[in-house]
Amino acid sequence: MRIAYFDCFSGASGDMILGSLVDVGVSARRLREEIDKINLPGIRLRIKKVLKRGIAGTQVTVEGTKGDKPHRSLKEMERIIDRSSLDSRVKGKSKEILLRIASVEAEIHRKKVEEVHFHELGGLDSIVDIAGSVWGLGQLGIDEIDVSGINVGGGFVKCEHGILPVPAPATLFLMRGKPIYSSGVDKELLTPTGAAILTSMGSAFGQMPSMKVEKVGYGAGRSDLPHPNLLRLIIGTSKPIFGREKVLVVETNIDDMNPQFYDYAIEGLLAMEALDVFLTPVLMKKNRPATLLTVICAPEKLSSVIEFLLKETTTLGLRWREEERAKTDREIATVETKYGKIRFKLARWGGKVVNLSPEYEDCKRLALQKGASLKEVFEEARRKAASLK
Repeated sequence: MRIAYFDCFSGASGDMILGSLVDVGVSARRLREEIDKINLPGIRLRIKKVLKRGIAGTQVTVEGTKGDKPHRSLKEMERIIDRSSLDSRVKGKSKEILLRIASVEAEIHRKKVEEVHFHELGGLDSIVDIAGSVWGLGQLGIDEIDVSGINVGGGFVKCEHGILPVPAPATLFLMRGKPIYSSGVDKELLTPTGAAILTSMGSAFGQMPSMKVEKVGYGAGRSDLPHPNLLRLIIGTSKPIFGREKVLVVETNIDDMNPQFYDYAIEGLLAMEALDVFLTPVLMKKNRPATLLTVICAPEKLSSVIEFLLKETTTLGLRWREEERAKTDREIATVETKYGKIRFKLARWGGKVVNLSPEYEDCKRLALQKGASLKEVFEEARRKAASLK
């Protein structure tokens, strides 16, 4: 599996993403040809090598936008893309990114999406950055795009709406659910365009994945900062993990609840499609025995799980974290044995059966009906299960 990892120690912007793509091997000539397909007269790319605190990178600047229209509606932005001769995949993904930005702006300003006018993102350079990034990432033959926690910077930024805190409201909304931090630099490091591209294209956010490094590229920002103002793009390969997915682990320590209530809580959480619920005995402050209640759930279930725990347990607070898990593909198969039909859980990994487990309740029922020992029914089930492999 081929992975692209964006290391955002100095934030990210649309032009920095383009620069990193060229620096890692995307053809500058072909990128210019692709941008020409947008049919924007006078627009051109200036691509050059620069040094940022001693590290070489590629800087991409969109020229020819001076005096451009200060703001555009979503329909106007989409119309420019639709009228272009870009590949249909690039058109579709570019419009998807623009719609995400418009939806965020609508939420911030309490407007309908159709009423939103892009200000800082209304220029033609934003369309170039978005379409160029979508196309460039497609040229790398990437199976997965991962992104680090992003340095957003600090201070204030001047924009169409006045003086706004960094990260700007639109940037912050786009980064919901994703890891960000500030190194204390008084500068906007993560732009709305950069945030929109990375959160739309990225599939995982956080630590660098385990991989064999093939290429490294740097996209240069415009400003000179105390640290190298670069976006690092690392291309590498790793073995695919089948069934990989993101989950949330929600936990709370409880030391004052009637133990009988745990049964009710576990049933309620499983009924709302929590992936797993379990209890662990722990020792809290003042050597008080307590119970650690852990819930594993899909990210979209977080708000429901939090509300349930606060209402149905005595906890005063809880915590959660994002983790990755790998799960097998599962199915139920039925096997005919001399005792009767027994259902099996089949677990497959990479298309191969790696585990077979007879249903306990079926074995128990048949053992009682036939007067056989539970162990004999289990052994018979396992012998017959060989046909399922």
